[in-house]
Amino acid sequence: MMETGHGMRLEGPTKRSMMIAGHATSISLEPVFWEALREAAEADGLPVNALVARIDAERVERPDPPNLASAIRVWLFERRRWRQGDIV
Repeated sequence: MMETGHGMRLEGPTKRSMMIAGHATSISLEPVFWEALREAAEADGLPVNALVARIDAERVERPDPPNLASAIRVWLFERRRWRQGDIV
């Protein structure tokens, strides 16, 4: 684990398995993203795997979809920006 000058801890990815649309899959995300994903799911009243399934469904509709972990990170980043009023 590395600490930045801003007190933020940088930790490597953690792999977790979950069922999405009836299929088992493993996702590797840094702990900060797992925590943000858990908070987002809780705020939406969903289990984490249901929120991931929603993100995955949006992801696969794109002409050149990113991998699922990248899609989750971007979704969380955009959600934060939207909640802070940085984007409309």
